[in-house]
Amino acid sequence: MSQTAPLAATVADLAEALIACPSVTPATGMVFDCLENQLAPLGFEVTRFIAGEAPDGPVENLFAIRRGPEGSRHFAFAGHLDVVPPGEGWTSAPFLPERRGPEGQELLYGRGAVDMKGSIAAMVAAVTHIPPETGTVSFIITGDEEGPARFGTLALIDLMREKGEIPDLCLVGEPTSVNRLGDMMKVGRRGSVNIWLEVEGVQGHVAYPHLADNPITKLVAMLAELDAIVLDEGTDWFQASNLEVTDVSCGNPATNVIPAKASARISIRFNDLHTGEGLAARVAEIAQRHGGTARPVISGEAFLTQPGAFSAMLAEAIRAETGVEPELSTSGGTSDARFLKDLSPVIEFGLCNATMHKRDEAVAVADLEALARIYEQVTLAALAG
Repeated sequence: MSQTAPLAATVADLAEALIACPSVTPATGMVFDCLENQLAPLGFEVTRFIAGEAPDGPVENLFAIRRGPEGSRHFAFAGHLDVVPPGEGWTSAPFLPERRGPEGQELLYGRGAVDMKGSIAAMVAAVTHIPPETGTVSFIITGDEEGPARFGTLALIDLMREKGEIPDLCLVGEPTSVNRLGDMMKVGRRGSVNIWLEVEGVQGHVAYPHLADNPITKLVAMLAELDAIVLDEGTDWFQASNLEVTDVSCGNPATNVIPAKASARISIRFNDLHTGEGLAARVAEIAQRHGGTARPVISGEAFLTQPGAFSAMLAEAIRAETGVEPELSTSGGTSDARFLKDLSPVIEFGLCNATMHKRDEAVAVADLEALARIYEQVTLAALAG
């Protein structure tokens, strides 16, 4: 029997329940129990599974689907239940959610309030008002977005392909708003590649340099050439790509020894003029000329969901609820949208991000309620086609 009655809990109650489950990445167990208990009464078929092995696993994931009539459209929500470590110095316990402030201006405090248990609660609240006959709705939820992300959303995508449950559109609930709810959505992201550089030398006494080969000198020259590169000037939708040196090391405790090895790490955030593989090859060629090696790890490629019907229906839902005209942006770091874009068109939209990853992370209860209404409106529009 279908379930269409709304949950007794408010969206803030749903968020509190999720926050109260400690879920530092990789999240497992209790927090997934909590979400399953919120979705199952609404008629969702819930699949949970563990993927991967150490050091980047195991990871727990959840796929939930409520199928509509045969041939109906499929709209997916995506997100993550894992959170970054809370750190010290909170004014209240990070996993004991607390509301503070006068009525109408309450803030809900707790790790994950913004990034992104609050958004997941808004998704659940949104679907409570959508009858199953309207169309198919699914939840793509991982426990490892804040971590290595090797066995999270990628494993969920594999599962969905095996099941043949490919959505027409996907909305990721990352906290994209900046100054107020609704002022920004993300229609793309730059790609990311980290590259470990290493130069081998010959250890020796600093007084006898002709008997040694200093790897630091070669590494410095290599980094200078890399730092001088201008990758591009940006595009209509993307800011310029940038290459940054993020670590330099040789681990030499002695003042009178030329070391045997020197290493560094660079990070490149790149737009859709490049690929991770192409940039890695370019860096490897420079490293080789300076007597070094390069080991790349590509975290994701740049992508753009071309503005069109999907962004327009989301913008309309935002305007109707908040009166704000959202900016379409590709700024910021990476998210699991970099994987989901291979499944279906994807856009990110969620809460204000001012306190994400900070002490005393907090969300306005009014924003949670408004976000749930926006999610409901865009789901109905997406299912209507």
